[in-house]
Amino acid sequence: MTFTRITVDAERMGGLPCVRDLRFPVASVVAMVADRMTVEEILGEHPDLEAEDVAECLRYAALAVQERELPLRQPA
Repeated sequence: MTFTRITVDAERMGGLPCVRDLRFPVASVVAMVADRMTVEEILGEHPDLEAEDVAECLRYAALAVQERELPLRQPA
């Protein structure tokens, strides 16, 4: 999978994956979606972002956790 909207620069934002060199971390976009913001709400609050940026951030996050074990709490 190729990402054209995600950039990583060791000199920018500590090397965090960001949207199109905007100093806007992918993690921030994913967190907004997790907080149940709609794409329209995200774009309304952050006019530099585009709908495809949000979609690509989610694809990037999905690939980042694919086939990795994550520490999950066990049910009590």
